[in-house]
Amino acid sequence: MQKSFFINAFAFARASLAVGALMGSVSALACDWDAAVHDRPCDDFGGPAPSTADSPAVAPIDAARASQLVSAGGFTLSANAALATQYRFRGANLSGDRIAVQGGLDLDHASGFYVGVWGSTLNDRLTGYGGAELDIYGGYAWQLIEGVTADVGVIAYTFPDAPVGGRNFVELYSSLTATLGPASAKIGAAWDPGANGFAFAGFARDNLYVYSDLAVGVPGTSFTIKGHLGYTDGTRRIATNSGTFDWSIGASYRVAGPLSASLEYVDAAADVPFGPINPNAANLVGKISVNF
Repeated sequence: MQKSFFINAFAFARASLAVGALMGSVSALACDWDAAVHDRPCDDFGGPAPSTADSPAVAPIDAARASQLVSAGGFTLSANAALATQYRFRGANLSGDRIAVQGGLDLDHASGFYVGVWGSTLNDRLTGYGGAELDIYGGYAWQLIEGVTADVGVIAYTFPDAPVGGRNFVELYSSLTATLGPASAKIGAAWDPGANGFAFAGFARDNLYVYSDLAVGVPGTSFTIKGHLGYTDGTRRIATNSGTFDWSIGASYRVAGPLSASLEYVDAAADVPFGPINPNAANLVGKISVNF
């Protein structure tokens, strides 16, 4: 028993030293950040030196300097949030009759690499995928020629509170976008080599989604006219046939600053009623969003 006591004491001492070293490292990093943001040195103990300001209060963070620390390495951080009357995924209604709350974060690098997360609320009674979707993605975008850009990446669709059964899935995607004045055209594809996802039809196979987007800014106004056409072939089609078309047409309007609003007519081929709701039914979808 005495031997066990010394062993435990020795293990506790080693753990304490490890924790102490870790806390010291964290404190040093925190001090470096504080020193950079507040433009003041650290003291001999690894903490921020007392402020020389007349007021004893902590010096306010210099937002411009903090932004410079992020952009110094060529990074740009942006965020978005939205309220939508429906969440339509490739034409299918995944929020039912509930307002969808959506938002995301993006971190872009000057080299063209980027990562991001995006989420939306769902209607679990309609989809069976829980009440939320969280997408995690990363990729690389670059200019091919003047006015034409390419984008390749991978995205993971996750459903944190979905029932057990492998609801998450991953897609590889690519796209080309051409811009000419106020007009832009985009073609793209997304491929899931697995057999997960919205397999309502019961087939276990891969899934391919191809699409095209058109957008034209109305000169002299804050309006943009938009159109979309997509085709799903594989596991995640919400239809009983081999493929499903979806399309939309609408307009967006920049209200002021980062605030914008949009209204679109969205539809998908093949009606597939799930109880009182047909997820492929045509509907007007309104959205209010903010980007910053």
